[in-house]
Amino acid sequence: MTHSLKQLSDSGEFQQRHIGPNEEQVRAMLNSLGSSSLETLISETVPASILRDSLPLPDGVSEQDALDELASIAAKNTIARSYIGMGYYDTHTPKVILRNVLENPGWYTAYTPYQPEIAQGRLEALLNFQQMVIDLTGLDLANASLLDEATAAAEAMAMCKRAARKNKSDVFFVDQHCHPQTIAVLKTRADALGLEIVVGDAFSDLEAQPCFGVLVQYPQTGGEVRDLRGLCQLAQEKDCLSVVAADLLSLMLLTPPGEQGADIVVGSAQRFGVPMGFGGPHAAFFATKDKHKRSVPGRIIGVSVDSRGKPALRMAMQTREQHIRREKATSNICTSQALLAIMAVFYAIYHGPEGLRRIALRVNRSTAILASGLKQLGFDCNTHFFDTLTVACGERSSELADKAEALGLNFRRNRGSLGISLDETTRSEDIEQIWSIFAADQALPSVADIDSQLGELPGIPTDMQRHTSVLEHPVFNSYHSETEMLRYMSRLERKDIALNHSMIALGSCTMKLNASSEMIPVTWPELGRIHPFAPANQITGYLQLVDELEKQLVECTGYDKFSMQPNAGSQGEYAGLLAIRRYHESRGDAQRDICLIPSSAHGTNPASAAMASMRVVIVNCDELGNVDVADLRQKAEQHRDELAALMVTYPSTHGVFEEGIREICDIVHEHGGQVYVDGANMNALVGLAAPGHFGADVSHLNLHKTFCIPHGGGGPGMGPIGVKAHLAPFLPNHPVQPIDGLDSENDTVSAATYGSASILPISWMYIRMMGGAGLRRATEVAILNANYMAKRLADHYPILYTGKHGRVAHECIIDLRPLKESSGISEEDVAKRLMDYGFHAPTMSFPVPGTLMIEPTESEAKAELDRFCDAMIHIRKEIARVEAGQLPADDNPLVNAPHTQADIISSDWARAYSREEAAWPVNDLRESKYWPTVNRIDNVYGDRNLICSCPPVESYR
Repeated sequence: MTHSLKQLSDSGEFQQRHIGPNEEQVRAMLNSLGSSSLETLISETVPASILRDSLPLPDGVSEQDALDELASIAAKNTIARSYIGMGYYDTHTPKVILRNVLENPGWYTAYTPYQPEIAQGRLEALLNFQQMVIDLTGLDLANASLLDEATAAAEAMAMCKRAARKNKSDVFFVDQHCHPQTIAVLKTRADALGLEIVVGDAFSDLEAQPCFGVLVQYPQTGGEVRDLRGLCQLAQEKDCLSVVAADLLSLMLLTPPGEQGADIVVGSAQRFGVPMGFGGPHAAFFATKDKHKRSVPGRIIGVSVDSRGKPALRMAMQTREQHIRREKATSNICTSQALLAIMAVFYAIYHGPEGLRRIALRVNRSTAILASGLKQLGFDCNTHFFDTLTVACGERSSELADKAEALGLNFRRNRGSLGISLDETTRSEDIEQIWSIFAADQALPSVADIDSQLGELPGIPTDMQRHTSVLEHPVFNSYHSETEMLRYMSRLERKDIALNHSMIALGSCTMKLNASSEMIPVTWPELGRIHPFAPANQITGYLQLVDELEKQLVECTGYDKFSMQPNAGSQGEYAGLLAIRRYHESRGDAQRDICLIPSSAHGTNPASAAMASMRVVIVNCDELGNVDVADLRQKAEQHRDELAALMVTYPSTHGVFEEGIREICDIVHEHGGQVYVDGANMNALVGLAAPGHFGADVSHLNLHKTFCIPHGGGGPGMGPIGVKAHLAPFLPNHPVQPIDGLDSENDTVSAATYGSASILPISWMYIRMMGGAGLRRATEVAILNANYMAKRLADHYPILYTGKHGRVAHECIIDLRPLKESSGISEEDVAKRLMDYGFHAPTMSFPVPGTLMIEPTESEAKAELDRFCDAMIHIRKEIARVEAGQLPADDNPLVNAPHTQADIISSDWARAYSREEAAWPVNDLRESKYWPTVNRIDNVYGDRNLICSCPPVESYR
């Protein structure tokens, strides 16, 4: 047989790499379901009224062709020496961290540590991050990271309002010397919350201004280092809280804000080894005093004990996620920047306190040398500084900035001055090059001569220098050789389950393949070394990438326009609701503030609505898990004049394609509202149906779910929003790097214009390699896999919700409540027992308490689906033994799970089942066994005894 060249092309190979089941496996699964073809299965699953014919995207290309195409786009960016600062700095990522964390699927494919017994490695790393922040800021407690510095400041503002209960002011005072992107995000957040931002000089105007909180930058955005003691004392006297946005590296040399009386300290850990990446992702930090620990936003990693009394780590429940409070929430945080926080703390561990101090000293001394030389050349600048100078240039500022850019250097442009921020990559020749721009015909100063004349810590006043020790814990003083660092990181990695171990069947979270070819561009310097506020003529590659990805997503969703600014799904929800709010205001309908939300919705939905200043009205669901259309119609009619929006997840949160989705959208539109379709379940729609075609006005997309950006152990994420044309004018903009065609006064929801831009290439690569037909096939197989698993498990566990033909969408819910009644075994017992089989549990108790929600995705082959189903079926047999009284209700493999090696080798085994039943319940575990490193963790103990810093090393012995 002769093959044509086209037949021998590798353009369709990636589809086969990404989609787990081959044709033979697809046929076998279809046969078990009684379906003759994928098309038949889809017709039985997806309502005909929303089904589209095809996805009009180009054919997929090979991995190498896609990489070559993206490389040509990235090459259009200009890598300039960035001296812009403003919270973003060039940095050296230690290669041992680059290769073994950022490029390692053992770290980047892990899920959020909701099952702590199989997440002890990343939990330890995040605990180390908290300890690092506590030490550097001088405060009592820190969380495990937030999205970026600007939104961390906004979270601090909201916390100040909660904490200052006796203070009746609605004003948050912001010092005019904060980063402009932070001020913009604060103004957006404050307006939606009914608060007022007053910008002024905090050091002179605070006394006369009533307020519940004050924010200052340390050092200031222009570089000046100011003593904070008087300001913090004044804030305390005024019964308002003081917030400091601090530079983390500077705190190696400067007096910590906590020692000066600050209540909250926020900032970015970016310059600790994480590339600028055109704005992100980067881990923000948040630290505060112990008395505020119950109000801290985001996640806190705490120390508890397991069932053997051994120290064990977990996410502290009472502070884990504000959105659990639903419409009463003051934050909608559902993710963090875990992977980036881990990179940052590994950077600190690798360098240690001496290494970090040496880097900080070098940056500070380089800045002092630069300042002295500029003064010799006739230019004045600030006398107190850590790494940033504001150089007075008068009318020559634009001319000098243009001259610098022509030489490949970017300064920060100010009116009549230039900002120059140095970093750890700055060398002596860089200083001389900067001088040459200012020198004109003058001879250049001598770096060596100036260096020899400077004292210790130049530019930092004596009373502002740090005297307290920092990072004394053994973890920061033990791993400074590459050998030791490599072993420590590998030791932590081995404690965790990630996608490189087994499938992670988490419903609503879509843990699918994050292909290596998609991940490779993330570390390219053409993408990583670009400052988010670089000049427009240097970012043409990024702008092309964003434009092409937007067009791809427009085709996938049926919307008209996208914003890439939201850097998490929760941020996307918030930005989408703000667009709806601004749309109504533009039409004179400011009174429209009712948001209808089904009772099954994820907690971020009502939390986001509350943050967008909307009132939440809950819509009931029927016995099949669908939106109760009659109840929706009644409440839409009741609130006809006030209806702003409906937030609905599609397919439903219960994993079913609701037949009435078009009717639901029509009802809301008839009553003047807009339809927000939560994109959490987009993996069941791509190529089959488009929200923008069946009635939705706006959606956010979780690129870290449907479009292959990895979860990173709890972040990064991206949540861009797509909108119909009438909402497009209200998409987020940015004050520093505005987007053409949008009003400069539009809301700002993230610190950078395009959010976490450096991970957008992952989704671009996925779509480009899959093509329209490949994306549709992926969705079809995701639905096939879910239905196959539902069918296999249905004889052993009740399947809670199905569509009218008995099919599920891309996920299914198994009901464990009857088993708990008959045996006492809970959904948590099943989740922990799955660890003994080498699996991460499905989503537990959401959206229905007492259930497990299973989503296999399209990336898992039939053998892995069967392995998981076999484990669940074997667990059901274990439950049956408890039901029959063959195993005691209080002593069986489920209630004692997970089992560790310490259990198995214990000399006093006295359980009602054998060691073999505990550790090797099925035969394939004999060849490959994952061992949990701790037993079941005591959540109550951890909540009552909140410790979020590293325990003394003796406690681990």
